[in-house]
Amino acid sequence: MRGKTHIEWTESTWNPVTGCSKVSAGCKNCYAERMARRLQAMGNPRYANGFSVKMHPDLIDVPKSWKKPRYIFVNSMSDLFHERIPISFIKKVFATMRECPQHTFQILTKRSARLAELAHELDWAPNIWMGVSIEDANVMHRIDDLRKVPAAIRFLSCEPLIGPIDDMNLHGIDWVIVGGESGPGSRPIKPEWVQSIRKQCRNAKASFFFKQWGGTRKDLTGRELNGRIYDEFPSSGSPERNVR
Repeated sequence: MRGKTHIEWTESTWNPVTGCSKVSAGCKNCYAERMARRLQAMGNPRYANGFSVKMHPDLIDVPKSWKKPRYIFVNSMSDLFHERIPISFIKKVFATMRECPQHTFQILTKRSARLAELAHELDWAPNIWMGVSIEDANVMHRIDDLRKVPAAIRFLSCEPLIGPIDDMNLHGIDWVIVGGESGPGSRPIKPEWVQSIRKQCRNAKASFFFKQWGGTRKDLTGRELNGRIYDEFPSSGSPERNVR
């Protein structure tokens, strides 16, 4: 059972938890919530309660059956550090990741305070990358929380980027993903916001990945910035994809 995905910076998804709740402005047009409602309407039993938080213990061991190494986005349909997920379950997810060294696991959270609080109780491994979502300058404090985490790779997802984020402290940050919001009601992104983050990454020697301009039809707006595609990965990532 492989969770195929079109997300440009990963290869598969793994959702031992589904469902979430909104915590900041970046959550307004949540793509995962839209998808959950659609799956609920289709009769998918895992989404019988729509976007309510639900743990799926039967999916904990799924990555162990995937032999070919791959990047795996953990909980693309939820937030592993949601307050309704007990640390005992989080530890089970971490145990699976440690037992699958052939894969690289990419975790994203908006609940950086809980991440920082629990980090010392979790069993970190070199193949576990930890990131936080930074949609505008109002949530830059999440970067400070991330710095407290002993992950091999720390990264930021500035998506959906809905405002300028200048003067970030990128010390200890290895990778920054930037993308505009897409889908119905998408909020606009400005080129100068993207260029600012790209320059900050250059100055901090952090890898920069530009995912999309977004919009209602992201397939039309594309991914080019300065006439090229930025698909950079951290130095411990796949060498052929780590292009500067």
